[in-house]
Amino acid sequence: MKNERVFKMSFASVYLHYITKAEKKGRTKEEVDTVICWLTGYDQNGLQQQIDTKTSFITFFDEAPSLNPNVSKITGVICGYRVEDIKEPLMQKIRYMDKLIDELAKGKKMEKILRE
Repeated sequence: MKNERVFKMSFASVYLHYITKAEKKGRTKEEVDTVICWLTGYDQNGLQQQIDTKTSFITFFDEAPSLNPNVSKITGVICGYRVEDIKEPLMQKIRYMDKLIDELAKGKKMEKILRE
């Protein structure tokens, strides 16, 4: 199954791409961290630990303190799929994160990205 390959990828390797994408558009690593922490419930130390240990996406989301209660407000298309229609729970969480980083890179205001 092709999703299995994505699930086993190191979160840290993708995290570097998130930072690069955001910085190319004038955003910061701190903003990337804010978005990821908002989604997953990690604090900065917990996030850094996941990066340092190079955990897989499976472990990253399994160990996440709690998904933000406003996660259902994340809607739209990412990689050709509507995030709200993705059936596989782990893939949906990954795509939520992709969508938030995409919004950050597109210059959306932080209040809107964080669904405030």
